[in-house]
Amino acid sequence: MLFRRTDLPLDRDPSGRFLPWLIALMVYLAALALVSAMTMGKMVERWDTGLSGTFTVQVPPPEIGAPGAQEAAIDRVIELLLDTKAVRSAEVLEPDEIAALLEPWLGAGATYGELPLPALISVGIDPAAAPDYQDLARRLAEAAPGTVLDDHQSWLGQLLDLARAIELVAALIVILVGASAIAMVIFATRMGLAIHGRVIELLHLIGAQDAYVAREFEIHALRLALRGGVVGLLFAIATVILVARLFDRLDSVLLPELTLSPIEWAALAMLPLAIAVVAMLTARFTVLGNLGRMP
Repeated sequence: MLFRRTDLPLDRDPSGRFLPWLIALMVYLAALALVSAMTMGKMVERWDTGLSGTFTVQVPPPEIGAPGAQEAAIDRVIELLLDTKAVRSAEVLEPDEIAALLEPWLGAGATYGELPLPALISVGIDPAAAPDYQDLARRLAEAAPGTVLDDHQSWLGQLLDLARAIELVAALIVILVGASAIAMVIFATRMGLAIHGRVIELLHLIGAQDAYVAREFEIHALRLALRGGVVGLLFAIATVILVARLFDRLDSVLLPELTLSPIEWAALAMLPLAIAVVAMLTARFTVLGNLGRMP
């Protein structure tokens, strides 16, 4: 079908000269938008899974001249936590674990022993029976003044809102790409109809039906859109690989991982085919609609 000879010289007229490049740009933008949405969604899922059923308690560092005060405060906090309903475990993080958490901000070569760092307690809870965080925070502050409870919900909610916003923007970009492709194909098809009007009349005189003429245009649109879509997808894949390598060089846990699953790669690979099918159907209905209005 793609390589069959056509009776209309559509490949030689200027009506679709720039259509493949415009389609390539649109597929490029749509692919990057989809990759961004997929990456952000996986990052949020990873954080949500890692923090689900846990919260953190920070015990302030001791004041100067009060050795052992922090250890006593930690003991009181852990005792209170373990006596709280729905709390399953309470473990004090080791200095090496705290250093790993601070490494993205202070660097791998920073010295942590001289820093007045709070003690961190990782608390595991029963997700089906979460405690009253406000009441627990009040009781912890009474047991050890300056103690802070972080249930991760505030910033995790903001991260979820950001992920939803990115997914919404990606969906809007894909919709705009489809609408723009339809508009361009309609414009190029109407130009082709005007340019080859006499040839189409001749084909009608020798018995060609409207469906035959529409088939000529739809095959032409399919070729152009598929060609441009593949080019746009290749550029998008090259961009994703380049950005992924730059992220790997930065080696920061704050940056998302640009890794796609086979299903996600398959979804990206379907973009050129999808846009080509849209272009083909648009060209067909445009031709049939215009020819149907002719006397």
